[in-house]
Amino acid sequence: MTTISAQSLDLTFHTGDGPVQALSDITLDVAEGEFVSFIGPSGCGKTTFLRCVAALETPTGGTLTVKGMTPDEARKARAYGYVFQAAGLYPWRTIGKNITLPLEIMGYSKSERQERMRRVLKLVELEKFANKYPWQLSGGMQQRASIARALSFDAEILLMDEPFGALDEIVRDRLNEELLALWKRTNKTTLFVTHSIPEAVYLSTKIVVMSPRPGRIADVIDSPLPRDRPLDIRDTPEFLAVAHRVREGLREGMEAA
Repeated sequence: MTTISAQSLDLTFHTGDGPVQALSDITLDVAEGEFVSFIGPSGCGKTTFLRCVAALETPTGGTLTVKGMTPDEARKARAYGYVFQAAGLYPWRTIGKNITLPLEIMGYSKSERQERMRRVLKLVELEKFANKYPWQLSGGMQQRASIARALSFDAEILLMDEPFGALDEIVRDRLNEELLALWKRTNKTTLFVTHSIPEAVYLSTKIVVMSPRPGRIADVIDSPLPRDRPLDIRDTPEFLAVAHRVREGLREGMEAA
């Protein structure tokens, strides 16, 4: 079943220096339960596409549906959770209270908020940190808390905008493993923005390679890798072949720009 469908999607920003075309002729279908990574150079429209899905930007051409609804209808139906580049946790609220904040806004009862908070903290292996404050946690743990917050109201779609980009490689590897395990347990349809080829190949069932502005899709790669992926799969010929195709798609997109 198709969860997200973009057909000939365009988006042009109107600025003081004239129009800027951010997306051009984006056609893409994302099936339920897929993990789709978007990779490309800075400014190619990866985040802009996620923001269109989240109804934070309005396309100027084409069509976009989210679970058969307009993006704005999907937003009102709480169809997605959004994880930003920075964890965005309020420093004066404990981790538990940061996670329950959207539930408070949505009007969940206190008992339901607490039950959901405990459940998602267990999912991200932070159940012992509900009463800690963000500044008492490492950067990686803060991002896990941010993911827990996005999962708290059980949205079917998870939008992730380069959530691990600021972390060191060792922490990033561990969080990649944890995110993959989380995706397998929850089967959330996940859209993930990254600049890292190994990260995109390791996590994804599908990789969307984008070209420089105006953002176009240069290649869509369906991963042949098994669903169970230990970290050392990155040393296998199959993994390296996919990574090579991503790299070639990026290079060709740059040359065609």
